[in-house]
Amino acid sequence: MISDRERYALISVADKSGIEDFVRGLAIKGIKIISTGGTAKYLIDNGIECHRVEDITGFADLFDGRVKTLHPKIFGGILADRTKDEHLRTALDNDIPIIDIVAVNLYPFEETVNREEVSEEEAIENIDIGGVALIRAAAKNFRSVYVVTDSESYQKVLDDINNASESVKFRAELAEKAFRHTAYYDSLISSYFSFRHDVDEKAPSKIISGYSKVSDLRYGENPHQKAALYRNPYFNGVSLARTVVHSGKELSFNNIYDLDSVLGMLLDFDEPFACVVKHTNPCGAAVSDNLAQAYADALAGDEVSAFGGIVGVNRVVDMETAEKIHKTFFLECIIAPGYEDEALALLKKKKNRRVVSCGDLKTYLQETCWEPRYIMGGMLLQSKDRFKEGGFEFETVTEVKPDEGQLRDLSFAMKIVKHIKSNAIVICNGTKTVGVGAGQTSRVDSAMIAVRKAGDKADGAVAASDAFFPMPDGLETLARAGVSAVVQPGGSKKDPDVIEAANQMGIAMVFTGERHFKH
Repeated sequence: MISDRERYALISVADKSGIEDFVRGLAIKGIKIISTGGTAKYLIDNGIECHRVEDITGFADLFDGRVKTLHPKIFGGILADRTKDEHLRTALDNDIPIIDIVAVNLYPFEETVNREEVSEEEAIENIDIGGVALIRAAAKNFRSVYVVTDSESYQKVLDDINNASESVKFRAELAEKAFRHTAYYDSLISSYFSFRHDVDEKAPSKIISGYSKVSDLRYGENPHQKAALYRNPYFNGVSLARTVVHSGKELSFNNIYDLDSVLGMLLDFDEPFACVVKHTNPCGAAVSDNLAQAYADALAGDEVSAFGGIVGVNRVVDMETAEKIHKTFFLECIIAPGYEDEALALLKKKKNRRVVSCGDLKTYLQETCWEPRYIMGGMLLQSKDRFKEGGFEFETVTEVKPDEGQLRDLSFAMKIVKHIKSNAIVICNGTKTVGVGAGQTSRVDSAMIAVRKAGDKADGAVAASDAFFPMPDGLETLARAGVSAVVQPGGSKKDPDVIEAANQMGIAMVFTGERHFKH
């Protein structure tokens, strides 16, 4: 008969780091150990006495280890309410050990499925069932039970046990961590099925956020705000959660947010491409035959706004490009797939400039097509804004038809305007921006800003609008500045008036039939 005065700890861990010292610390306090399979063997091999689970339940592991701990003598000992004599008598009458400490970490599902060419069978076998149930049972009974899900908590638990008061507040903190741990674990499994079997064809009925912390950040959008960076464990392509920072201070919240907008632009271009971004809006962008020229053209797009900006390029940075970047005034960050050795050494000479590698852009994997936007007390979910496969379908709606060169430039302008906060107007001279109007409350204001920034470079240039012109005034502003061709989605009640204005001013205009509005 097992006395109800004896205290037991259940130990079942896949990750055994630190467990030996933890169990020895428990044993010193007279706490008896119950353990499972491989954990029991590990403890016994290290000279630590323990009861095997089968010694308590009378059942050996069943079904290749799928069933070990799912038994009343285990779960009864965890869930019994110590404040109720009836529960304690039932435990005593049924030889159920009272388990006051449950130390469990789970099968390494995340690590398993992230290995290359892992089979579905292997992934399924690494879905922990009994461990999750043990953790949840212990967390539910936190007023009496310590639930320990990570090695970082081992010493804290020992310290608390050595304190005669044995803090309920501390056990509640462990319970909160435990429920968060199992929720995250279940979210990984749900995401695995979603990715592997492509089940998210429509917005899911429930949202599960399975993200793990990469690091705390110095502060958030403003210095008084707290912030941290998290990553999606299933997203193995280029990501700001996986970059390498070669020099400069650690990335800030705003740096990361800006850099993420840069990555989105880099992925839209196959040719040598460079951009300069401020506050997630491109102030200059260009395509050229070589990276150095693309950077020079992007910078020339708006050198005033580029000060303190973020530079992105979609090629490994060579020495010629690095020299042009290095000579530029203050830049916050540079991001590229990589850097030639000499180029990296040069760029690292300015201590306050963050030099970041994102890895090969060709490794980009399309994340699940849904992206969240958080609102007060809720969330919006939408599919990602992507261009149609096969390029743009331009419909010429004016008497003047765009020539081949203008169509090329209009395609470039459309790729850029998608990344500008609406209302967005971009003017491009060739495959480089010369004027950007962003984030205004009226489209004509954005057109006026783009024209002012472009100056004489607007003459003969093309322009793109992210949404339709609600009135002719925005188009007329562009035409008066010398813009020769415009691309826009169309779809306004005023489309006939806008088309008539374009015809009167002798410029070409094409519709895409698809809006790319960035709110």
